[in-house]
Amino acid sequence: MRAEFYGGRGWGTDFPNADFNFTWRLHQLTSMAVKPDPDHMPLTDPRLPAHPFILMVDPRSVYFDEAEAEALRNYLLNGGFLMIDDFWGDRMWEHIYDQMKRVLPGREPVTLTDDHPIFSAVFPLPGAPQVPSEDSAHATMNAEGLYRTWEYEIRETPQPAQFRAYLDDHGRIMALICWNTDITDGWEEEGVSQWFFENFSEKYSYPIGINILFYTMTH
Repeated sequence: MRAEFYGGRGWGTDFPNADFNFTWRLHQLTSMAVKPDPDHMPLTDPRLPAHPFILMVDPRSVYFDEAEAEALRNYLLNGGFLMIDDFWGDRMWEHIYDQMKRVLPGREPVTLTDDHPIFSAVFPLPGAPQVPSEDSAHATMNAEGLYRTWEYEIRETPQPAQFRAYLDDHGRIMALICWNTDITDGWEEEGVSQWFFENFSEKYSYPIGINILFYTMTH
């Protein structure tokens, strides 16, 4: 399920193909019973608590008003899970960090180490994968005969991907922020080229997505 916010491209980034493709791969590769059509709704929608997993993509301009911050806080503290994906660099991090302080005051995110079970819940991965957008990867490969995985902002230097998590009082992950990576583009653009599918969708985006969802549902 996708939670809606306003500003920039908002929840429409990678929608709806990422949602449809990930749902199909969950059905294909796991025994999970998955609703085939994705839902999207405002954070203040009364149906929100019925969804155990929500996704936000490209949150560079997200702003939670008081009602949205309270709704998201209640959702997370009562067992819900939020995944935030597709944002890059220090400026974007500072922005979402400031917004999450309004949602979860007094709580600080922790950086997940490579041995965290979220990286091996179903598929073994060496740590947080860095997935670029399909356009970014292909543009560099075509121009230079190689590809970079870092989508940089002006005047910012390349940085590795990190998963940063907000934990509840029992150590459960409430919100997972996938920083310096675009996992959902590996879902959205899986059919654009065989090269991108093999190097990013199949190798990283789907395995880590399934790991995250499986870990969420079992913890």
